[in-house]
Amino acid sequence: MARLPFPPDYPGEYPKIATPLPGPKAKELIARDARTVSQNLSKDVPLVVARAQGMVVEDVDGNRFLDFAAGISTVSTGHCHPEVVKAIQEQAGKLIHICYTDFFYPVYVDLCEELARIAPMSGGKRVFLTNSGAEAVETAMKLARVRTGRQKIVGFYGAFHGRTFGAMSLTASKPVQRRGYGPFLPEVEHTHYAYCYRCPVNRKPESCAVECLELLTESYFHHTIDPQEVAAVIVEPVQGEGGFIPPHPEFLPKLQALCRQHGILLIADEVQSGMGRTGKMFALEHYGIDPDMIILAKGIGSGMPISAVIARDSVMKWNDGGHGSTFGGNPVSCASALATLRLLQGGLVDNAGKVGRHLIEKLKGLQQKHRLIGDVRGIGLMVGIELVKDRATREPAPHERHQVIVSSFERGLLILPCGSSTIRLSPPLIASAADVDKAVDILDAAFAAVR
Repeated sequence: MARLPFPPDYPGEYPKIATPLPGPKAKELIARDARTVSQNLSKDVPLVVARAQGMVVEDVDGNRFLDFAAGISTVSTGHCHPEVVKAIQEQAGKLIHICYTDFFYPVYVDLCEELARIAPMSGGKRVFLTNSGAEAVETAMKLARVRTGRQKIVGFYGAFHGRTFGAMSLTASKPVQRRGYGPFLPEVEHTHYAYCYRCPVNRKPESCAVECLELLTESYFHHTIDPQEVAAVIVEPVQGEGGFIPPHPEFLPKLQALCRQHGILLIADEVQSGMGRTGKMFALEHYGIDPDMIILAKGIGSGMPISAVIARDSVMKWNDGGHGSTFGGNPVSCASALATLRLLQGGLVDNAGKVGRHLIEKLKGLQQKHRLIGDVRGIGLMVGIELVKDRATREPAPHERHQVIVSSFERGLLILPCGSSTIRLSPPLIASAADVDKAVDILDAAFAAVR
């Protein structure tokens, strides 16, 4: 029975593994993939999905998995939420595509108005819609340069902003994401993020004064970069691909003060952390900052391709013809996003905060039991477990992490890696305390099985 904003309960037992993994049908499709599909799309586990509902993913052999990955934090309302499916079907029956660059249609304006209304930014706001997180990052970079007349853009070590050229130039999560693709976009610099478990300047969180920002303020701004040439600083309020890292509580306010001092635009990349994942609609709300732009994607459309840049009215001013998108703000994706926002505001954001606290508490207990767990961190349902070979040296344990991911898969739990040796837990925001208990029990067994 449906309990809006929650979907109907799944009509069966989960997780439930009925065949060896991968099963026979899965093996057949994986072999076909190996012959034809681009080889860069490598997988951590051999899952071949047939269907999904709510918290459950079913493979082509009938095995059921509890999903704590959510399509990389994307399926915010659960798989195939009836309200989202209804909105998609109704819109597809009326208008699939016409291109907002050339013609108006209501659902585009409806979504822009709603995003402007909820965005935690002071003053008037405008919205541009596009297709993916990387495209939204490119949009923000172009806008920052054209509005300020400045060239330089600052990002952070550990950041992930996408794989198109401008976004890849800002990305600094892993060398493999950049290797062989240079030269990159010029005038892009990187500085330290407040990664407290592995403090880049060897401070203790309880006594530090966010000295990690001093690489930017005391080194770059004193020796190699004139801050008057910096158009923007782009930051993830909680780092995603870099390791699910909530920063020191003073980091973002101090960064904002620095930007204000020098007339630098502050861009919050909420692609992974936004849309309720942290127990607030926007992760930046935990830190009390007021950015000049916000970038959204992933969870905004419950799996449909859509992204947005929200900017102050004074910032969102383009040269005529300077930017556009053929598919951006597609009518069907807009309808999905509007349905998603109604569900998020109807209770799923609050659920993420409540269930996330339960998840972190359970994982802290697991940390006391398994020496491999060096750190448990997160906000809401954006939670990371960092694995280490030794808690004293904090040496990363990527091989052991992979073992835990595979062992969890074999027991029916879907999880993903991030950072050098972190497991990310980012289930749909419909997750219950019972789902958390199942997931933690599986993780307990998976950690115990590591050799």
